[in-house]
Amino acid sequence: MKTALIIILLVLLPAAAVASDPISEFQKRITGGQAKLEYEKDHGYLVSLLKAMKIPISSQTLVFSKTSLQSERISPKTPRAIYFNDDVYVAWVQGAGLIEIMSTDPEKGAGFYVLSQERSDRPEFERSTGHECSVCHYVPEAAPKFVPRLLVSSVIPDTTGNVEGAFPIETTDRTPLKERWGGWYVTGTHGKPPHVGNTVLNRPASVFNTLPAAALVNSSNVLDLSSRMDTTRYLTPHSDIVALMVLVHQKEVQNLIALAQSKATAVPKETGEPIVKAMLFSGAAPLTGPIKGTSAFAAEFAGLGQRDGRGRSLRDFDLQTRLFRYPLSYLVYSKSFDALPAGVKTYVYRRFREVLTGEDKSADFAHISAADRAATLEILRATKPDFPR
Repeated sequence: MKTALIIILLVLLPAAAVASDPISEFQKRITGGQAKLEYEKDHGYLVSLLKAMKIPISSQTLVFSKTSLQSERISPKTPRAIYFNDDVYVAWVQGAGLIEIMSTDPEKGAGFYVLSQERSDRPEFERSTGHECSVCHYVPEAAPKFVPRLLVSSVIPDTTGNVEGAFPIETTDRTPLKERWGGWYVTGTHGKPPHVGNTVLNRPASVFNTLPAAALVNSSNVLDLSSRMDTTRYLTPHSDIVALMVLVHQKEVQNLIALAQSKATAVPKETGEPIVKAMLFSGAAPLTGPIKGTSAFAAEFAGLGQRDGRGRSLRDFDLQTRLFRYPLSYLVYSKSFDALPAGVKTYVYRRFREVLTGEDKSADFAHISAADRAATLEILRATKPDFPR
């Protein structure tokens, strides 16, 4: 859908009218005078918003394909910057009049907000009804009910960022690295096999297309983007590969949780088993070489982990053969996970126990060694009080 039409469809509601995700709660504090946002000329409210939401600047990822609401301002020279933590996603575009936000409600899934970049004594977040976002940001399995979803896709743009005529694929943990990050900048090292990030073509293409070898020569193991864009316009010069990998994993799990919440009356196995597989990294594509980012993201992310008596955390990275050291998602601590329908949560916990004790020996979880099962179960029992003993 063209951007002009999307804007026409835009319907906004005051953030305070809907609770209770981090943005709506923050708006209540602004309205009550307990919080405020500071404006600065280069980035408007961006820096202050990230600080208020406790979103690290190191989480910055840069996408240059024209695949969003403000696509007319996005190009390989002016990519869209996305920042995130476990609950909130913030998108900033150079010169744009709006900051776009997705904020996760524990019971309702993702909510779409915009924040005007005009200076105001008391800025107000406005929540979209979702109609203008439903072209892409919806969970197909929940139809006809509209359940918002987070989306990370891969498609190779032309030199202007245009992707018309090319078929984007949604990226998950199971997507091989060679098909990831089309339309995104990627900084960091990952070994010899190429990915399709940092790549533009004369004509847009799907990542499944046979690409000329020359197109991928300079796409991988990129440490510096300054020859491709003006990095000084952004809060950091990085689009960290580790942040991109975490973003892909996180959005997948959160989408499955949102689907389970929307189908609360379904048989628990129907929505619970996909959550179990995603959170235990079933079918995840193995790394083909060591991964190393260019920013402080990995250290800052791991530093937030809840740790057991031996100092182990589900936020610890491996980055040699897989993303995380322990094969259970840190999103087990999220408010969204805690808000799962009771039957689904009971089912998921039972399946975690079956897999991590070794009772389940199915092929879906054969990637988890006996030692890793035992260690992960110990961490879960020590750090998740409501996990049944």
